[in-house]
Amino acid sequence: MFKELDPLLHSQVRLAIMSLLIGVKSAEFSWLLENISTTKGNLSFQIGKLKEAGYVDVDKSFRGNYPLTTCRITDKGTDAYQEYVAAIEEYFKQIKK
Repeated sequence: MFKELDPLLHSQVRLAIMSLLIGVKSAEFSWLLENISTTKGNLSFQIGKLKEAGYVDVDKSFRGNYPLTTCRITDKGTDAYQEYVAAIEEYFKQIKK
């Protein structure tokens, strides 16, 4: 009846990260931080969880003398996100019945 929800995406911060990344080619850590209500440490931790799962790629470089972290969603992450959204939509459809 109800599809199982991806526990990795069923976290507010991780879902926010994926929702932002799905619409852009890549995003800098600072931009993600500005758009998600969380701390630097928590954002970094949650990005790490998504990276471990293969949902995002993380590039670390420098801009001038400053570290620059850039994230982008992977094909696997896009698929997982779309499946998650479809599963949530099914939950809402059940309510309407």
